Amino acid sequence: MNAVRVYSTLFCPYCVMAKRLLDGKGVRFEEIRVDEDQARREEMMRVSGRRTVPQIFVGDTHVGGCDELYALDRAGQLDPLLRGS
Repeated sequence: MNAVRVYSTLFCPYCVMAKRLLDGKGVRFEEIRVDEDQARREEMMRVSGRRTVPQIFVGDTHVGGCDELYALDRAGQLDPLLRGS
């Protein structure tokens, strides 16, 4: 299974929704709290090109935010991406 990273903040409802979807699939992920660490926020902006949270990576693939994660799931493309196939 591909490693999953979620850049998030504590009170972001979209972060909560994205993590809930991943949890529901039994996906273990690394949560990187950018509200606690400015260097990690700058890292997120550098690797994603975006300022908003969540920013989600599956392996080396930048999925985007919560809306993109749910769209991938609805299209049946999230599970193969998570499996690395």
